Amino acid sequence: MSDAGATTPAIEAVRALGLDHSVTRHGRVNSLEEAAAARGIEPRDLVKTIVVRRADDDYVFVLVPGDKEFSWPKLRALLGVSRLSMPDAATARDVTGYERGTITPFGSTRDWPVIADAGVVGRRISMGGGAHGVGITVDADAALAALDAQVADVAE
Repeated sequence: MSDAGATTPAIEAVRALGLDHSVTRHGRVNSLEEAAAARGIEPRDLVKTIVVRRADDDYVFVLVPGDKEFSWPKLRALLGVSRLSMPDAATARDVTGYERGTITPFGSTRDWPVIADAGVVGRRISMGGGAHGVGITVDADAALAALDAQVADVAE
């Protein structure tokens, strides 16, 4: 495990779970492609964490490979709901403790359910580390197990 330097709630949570991980620190980036390059990985291995609102005070984290977009119809069908939305930046921060671009289920202020696209499984992935320019690289399967994530086809 390599995670020297300033810590974040996300790094602390990954440590507490005992997950084998490494932390990459780089400056702010302007795109997913820049973040992947800064971390020395392919865009598909940089997993985006999206916060989706199901109802009042009811959210889920959706994990999607960086080279895909999540599908609203697939996610609605999986959750059995007709309406979903994305919270504004202030609400996302309130319900996760993280700013957009840094969000991760690890160390979130609430343990919202996690749904991971099937394309995440079986790889080494990098996720947001809870601060701008910080990434946490973990084995996807171990991370999904630790997060008790539901794996489903939710991307296109």
